Amino acid sequence: MTLDGLPQHRGGAEELARLLARALLAGRWQPGDAFPRELDLCTHFAVSRNQVRNALASLTATGLIERTAGRGTVVRTVADWHLLDPLMSEWMVGLADPHPQLVREIFAFRYSAEPVVARLATEAAEAADLERLEAAFQGMTRTASEPEARGLHAEYDVAFHDAIYLASHNLVWRQMGHLLRPSIIALIQSSQAHVHQEHESLDDSLARHGRVLEAIRRRDPAAAERAAREVLRRTAIDLGIVDAPAESTH
Repeated sequence: MTLDGLPQHRGGAEELARLLARALLAGRWQPGDAFPRELDLCTHFAVSRNQVRNALASLTATGLIERTAGRGTVVRTVADWHLLDPLMSEWMVGLADPHPQLVREIFAFRYSAEPVVARLATEAAEAADLERLEAAFQGMTRTASEPEARGLHAEYDVAFHDAIYLASHNLVWRQMGHLLRPSIIALIQSSQAHVHQEHESLDDSLARHGRVLEAIRRRDPAAAERAAREVLRRTAIDLGIVDAPAESTH
């Protein structure tokens, strides 16, 4: 894959690293592919070799590429990417079409983690946490039936999940939620794009989120864990990660 079609570069090495990283995160180059040479990057973006080397150093440090003397630069597998590095989190903000394997890996983690976090929230949530959850859910409800408000609806959806991590009052989970925020946004946007393409309503999603809220409000750990898993199962279906259950003919 050539550099043709990439947006113009303005700024220093950090901005160049961001531009290249986002192209990698979107799957422009596949694992094992040769990455463009320093000289080609210098020529294409009209920048100094020093700026290119600094940008590539950031991509190397976050596990996106591997540079080997005599072999050149190669794209590493998704399993080697440092997804919890703050730089990676920053690069993922607003990424419209992340690499399919990246989506699956992030979803797999969320499917394991968020039900547990929801359970913790039933035990630790304070009044302010419940207010934050309710405000996000009300925002989702207000914007669910307005096609032109899909972007705003996604923001409320993300805020809802943010609030669950915050309500756990566990330092590690709270920080994990912050680092995962861009990837959660990407998953929610991908899921909603499917709903929009299939001309489905968001009523089912709202009902599932509502059950999570109600379980946390009732301080019911088992129900919260079960409801959070159901929210994510629906997302998995929307993203094509798992098949939808077959409709009964009886």
